Amino acid sequence: MKTSTPSTRLFVIVARNAPIAVIFRRGPSKQVLLIKWNMKDDTFEIGQWLKGRIYERRCDLSPEGDLLMYFAASWRKPYQSWSAVSRPPFLTALALWPKGNAWGGGGQFESRNRILLNHQEWETELAENFSVPKWATVTNFGEYSGGGEDDPVWSSRLTRDGWVLTRVPGKTKPDWTAKVTWVYEPPLLWEKAHPVKPGNYILQMSVLGIDEKDGSWYVAEHSVVSADGTVISLGRSEWADWSPKGDLLYSQGGRLYRLRWKHRVLAPIEATEEIADFSELKFQQCEAPGEARQWPPMRKK
Repeated sequence: MKTSTPSTRLFVIVARNAPIAVIFRRGPSKQVLLIKWNMKDDTFEIGQWLKGRIYERRCDLSPEGDLLMYFAASWRKPYQSWSAVSRPPFLTALALWPKGNAWGGGGQFESRNRILLNHQEWETELAENFSVPKWATVTNFGEYSGGGEDDPVWSSRLTRDGWVLTRVPGKTKPDWTAKVTWVYEPPLLWEKAHPVKPGNYILQMSVLGIDEKDGSWYVAEHSVVSADGTVISLGRSEWADWSPKGDLLYSQGGRLYRLRWKHRVLAPIEATEEIADFSELKFQQCEAPGEARQWPPMRKK
């Protein structure tokens, strides 16, 4: 594998009913690019950039991958921060809810027609000139809607997509002078079983801490544990997941990698393939095409 570019990070959300994913490419820290990934043939469509921040762990894809709910902030007028629905890989909003702060935001697609908005009750009015089609219903996220930060949206989405929280660290006191402000002892641990052979492999995501100086907000590592106790360590990585067919997918330093599932086993780590390198991309202004500026038609159930 190539040497990683520390300033570029990729986070991915995979549609649950289609071979479509959305990649949030961040780097520099106040620039984010949206990329659409066709997972059937590993082709990519470069979309729009945002000069600001997208809180990717508060985002979600519709089941078919044709709509994106996201939470973003530019900290400029008129909205400062906002939640929106768009058609990936474009960020041009079809519906936009002003927020103005960094509490809550974003949400989830309970279904394609039912959107859970992670806002407080008094933050649910659409911005002027935006609307939601009659086939879509918007309700709040639940009891704690708009009250947290990345949670409850992130944990809810992980659980929905097959991850299980298996270890929670004790109370952590911040050390504002340390390399990592909040260090988890032991690390927060999420696990996801292999989709084809769930008893043979477990993918682990260990969150070691939060707020690394000149680094990631989440300090995370991924590894795969086999039934015989063998551990495949990916080390520091921003994202990892199983493909529906059982390949291991992960990102490091602006690059995407695939470790194939062959003959009912995972290939050795040395066989990892780089499938995309987005580390050298630069900001470009991009207008959304006409189709991306309109809600898609209602789908038959």
